Amino acid sequence: MPADLLATPDLLRSVFRLHAAGVAVITARGEAGPVGFTATSLTSVSAEPPLLSFGVGTGSSSWPAIAAADHVGVHILGEHQQELAATFARSGADRFGPPTVWREGPEGVPVLDGVVAWLVGRVVARVPAGDHRIVLAEVVHGDPSGTGRPLLYHQGRFQRLGD
Repeated sequence: MPADLLATPDLLRSVFRLHAAGVAVITARGEAGPVGFTATSLTSVSAEPPLLSFGVGTGSSSWPAIAAADHVGVHILGEHQQELAATFARSGADRFGPPTVWREGPEGVPVLDGVVAWLVGRVVARVPAGDHRIVLAEVVHGDPSGTGRPLLYHQGRFQRLGD
């Protein structure tokens, strides 16, 4: 088998750059204040009970708070929120400082304003998966009434949904 077809981290990254994914921001209340990160790994797992999942790197600055959190916030970003997505993806950024607008939501979870939709989930499991953990959360609150079209991530950048 040719070497360029062998499973490597670069092969996985190359293939998933071709996979368009919705963009979400995951938030939680941490000991030192709110934490959050941009995620493209958000998945609906089950309708009954309502479960979702996302991946988080164990080396990320948000992981200690996510590891300890009872509840997490999940925010579906709109195509007008490319800068917000970039802020929450950037290491060392002041993610909750201006211009980010947020409030304390249900279960004390930070809820971002202006998103297409948001959910709050009760963490039910953290499953080891290589250098990540897959977090499973049962949805307990939410609001799908935001407006706009979803933001996508494709080919290594944030993009708008085409018609």
